[in-house]
Amino acid sequence: MPNTIPPVTATDPSSAFLRLLIILDSLRTECPWDKKQTMETLRHLTIEETYELSDAILDGDLQEVKKELGDVMMHLVFYARIASETNDFTIVDVLNSVCDKLINRHPHIYGDVEVQDENDVKRNWEQIKLKEGNKSVLGGVPASLPALVKAGRIQEKARGIGFDWDNKAQVWEKVEEELEEFKKEYNVVENEAIDIDKAESEFGDLIFSLVNYARFIGINPENALEKTNKKFIKRFQYIESKALESGKALQDMTLAEMDIYWNEAKTMK
Repeated sequence: MPNTIPPVTATDPSSAFLRLLIILDSLRTECPWDKKQTMETLRHLTIEETYELSDAILDGDLQEVKKELGDVMMHLVFYARIASETNDFTIVDVLNSVCDKLINRHPHIYGDVEVQDENDVKRNWEQIKLKEGNKSVLGGVPASLPALVKAGRIQEKARGIGFDWDNKAQVWEKVEEELEEFKKEYNVVENEAIDIDKAESEFGDLIFSLVNYARFIGINPENALEKTNKKFIKRFQYIESKALESGKALQDMTLAEMDIYWNEAKTMK
């Protein structure tokens, strides 16, 4: 006999969340696929869902954002459901934990601490984390983060305790300094063999300094690069479509021919 499906619509957050919990409980006990899942098997799927949410946000597709938020939330509830089976923690423990953390780390809202701006908030946040037992300000940066995102988070963490440049002009000077060091290692002018290890190191320093400058002027480097990726894909696919229309194989077109279509693509939204 099929399980009773919870009400199709919920009128408030509490009942909507309860509906999700009820559905996950029934799937965990009745569905062959859901019964087999572990935290390890769900991990890569959660990462995939998070990237899909990121894509939807960058595309500005709010309906897709809503859908992907639901998928991510389902995964979070699923992890808690699995943990409850071994009596490690429940969804209630998870929610209480994050609520307690938010209250503790916002003493300017739930206490008597005064702040002037968001920088004070971030500084207090990092100091409270150290009091909670974190051995390093940078300890909260996940090791598996993509390098570009990690660079930004490292810089934000360091800024939170006052380790930062005074102004963006100083940061840009660092960018130019790192660019010159990279050019020197790469032998841009001289046609000589280069030391790849040294050039790679200087290139890393250059990227790190550019990420730092982006942070100073309020640009998210990960978002900026991904938007450029999407822009390149769109323009390149336009070239492919034009090649197909003209009956030519893309590899048989000259660079000049492709450049004409590329410039056409640049004028399109």
